[in-house]
Formats: sequence, structure tokens, C-alpha cells
Amino acid sequence: MDVQKLITTAQAIVAPGKGILAADESGGTIKRRFDTINVESTEENRRNYRELLFRTEGASEYISGIILFDETLRQNGADGTPLVKVLTDQGIIPGIKVDKGAQPLPEAPAELVTEGLDGLRDRLKEYAEMGARFTKWRGVITIGDGIPTPYCIETNAHALARFAALSQEAGLVPIVEPEVLMDGDHSIDRCAEVNEATLREVFAQLARQNVVLEGIILKPSMVLSGSTAANRAGPEEVGEKTVACFTRAVPAAVPGVVFLSGGQTDEEATINLNAINQRAAVVGAPWELSFSFGRGLQAAPLKAWSGRADNVERAKQAFCHRAKLTSAARRGAYVPAMERELSAV
Repeated sequence: MDVQKLITTAQAIVAPGKGILAADESGGTIKRRFDTINVESTEENRRNYRELLFRTEGASEYISGIILFDETLRQNGADGTPLVKVLTDQGIIPGIKVDKGAQPLPEAPAELVTEGLDGLRDRLKEYAEMGARFTKWRGVITIGDGIPTPYCIETNAHALARFAALSQEAGLVPIVEPEVLMDGDHSIDRCAEVNEATLREVFAQLARQNVVLEGIILKPSMVLSGSTAANRAGPEEVGEKTVACFTRAVPAAVPGVVFLSGGQTDEEATINLNAINQRAAVVGAPWELSFSFGRGLQAAPLKAWSGRADNVERAKQAFCHRAKLTSAARRGAYVPAMERELSAV
């Protein structure tokens, strides 16, 4: 294992002002997104949509890496160029989602565990040979009546650590994603409690499995009120409680934290990321605090594209604009007036 290579790649992923586009939607997820614009989810349409994102001029100023789905990693662009090469030619680091999705946790059907460890070592070797430089695995933690249980947290944390160790063995930087879902009516304090318990267990498991923390990226959810909670916390409280939680639970050795948008609207995710970075600057947080957004970066370009070739340039503009705003939030420099910039062009 080349530890220095892992560290260098991890630092490049969280380079100042930059973050990650999560374009690793499973077949079912991308179909649901295409359904919203009345576009059939064929392999060609999926390729065309993702290629327009990958070929957006200027995006590399804000996007350091892109997480791909297995299908996309193997695809060529319309001109025959491998999509991995399209990215690397722009200085964007290609990554790959390697988990096989969440399934009901045995004897705990209200909770989930992520599968995909079987055969992972061989898949990682293949992905590295195909040009991937980082990987991602998502664990899912649900807040509800009596959950999450220690059983659920420990089982998912163990799988995340096993994935991370195997990835580093293959020379790939693991993005460790313990997502605490925002579904529910829980308070922001309950979310903070669950996030802290989850993160503590994840890092305990990473330590047991000899994972080099300087060569990973953490992809957590923000500390938020539940999506259906009354009087949901505003951005300033989100910033304070997220940074406080992470200061208690995330080692300073981790080079960067890339937050997921996790069901938030584009603007909500951007505003909250901005508040987190502003708070981090006040307290001197030790990590780069960036983004790994899927829907938060894609909702606008997907709507602008709507499956039409004559909308490609408009979609690219929408994507670049969203990336620019998210990059500003990653620096704590976002203001809502920036949302109107694109319509003024």
C-alpha cells in the first residue's frame, strides 16, 4: 500500500474551493429522476446526460472528483472517448460506488445494513485498473421510535471499515459515508446525538481495521432537524451543531469532510454548507469541509436538459452555476443573491 499516494489523492479531492459531484445513482434512482422529466432511462440517455455534466467547461474549477456508477465507469462518450478519460483530461478525479445497496438488517426489519463485501477485493482491483482513484460506500442509519439500535450502528460501521481497508489495500481512497437520514420529525438535537454515536463507532472500527485516516474522506450527513419536524432549525444552528458534533467525534487526522445533500433542496443544502464553513472558521476546525452532492448539484441541470439535445448547453450552464454556488458555500462566501446570477446572463 502506497500511503503517500493515498494521502495525496485524498488531499486533492478536498482541495480548497472544490468538491465532489455524486453521479453514482443506481438504476432505480436514475429512473426516478428521469421520470420527473419524462425521459426514458435507457443506457444511451443515461450516458448522454452524464456526459453533458462531465464535459461542462469550467466545472473543473469547482469539481475535484466525480463518483461514478459501474455502468458509467465502463462507458465511452458519444465520440468514443472513455468517460474516465474525459474526466482525467480535465483534471477531475474519477471514483466509483462499490456497495450493493442497503437491505433489511436481520431480525431488525426497521433498520438497514449495506451489502457488497463479497467479492469486493476483486472488484476493487478491476476498478483501479480501469482508472478509478477513489471509492464510496454508503451506510444508512434511520432515526425513529427506538432506533437506531447499537446493533445497526455497529454492523454498518464494521462494513464501512472493512470496505475502507480493502480500498486502501487496492490503492484507492475510500469515501466513508455513514448517512443519518433526515426522514422523520426528530429534533436537531436528536440528529446530533445519533450522528455523534454513529461517527464514534465508525472511527473505532476504522482504527481496529488499521485504516490510515490521512488517506480517507468522510462523507456524512449534516446535523439537521427531521424533514417533517416542527420549527426546523435554521442555518446558523445547523452550522453550530454540525461543527460541534464533528469536533467531538471526527479525528483531526482526517483530511476532509464532504457533506451529502441528503434530501435537501439545492438552495437549502448550499445555505447550510455555507453556515457550517462559517462556523468552522470561527472555531478553527481542522478539516476541509466540502461537498459531495448528487441531487444538490443535478436538479437544475436535469430539469434544464429534459432529454433534449438542443438543451445541452443550457443544462451545462445550470450545472456550472450550481457548482460555482456550492464552491462559494464551501468557502463560507455564499449569499442568496448569487442564485439569481444565471437568469441575469
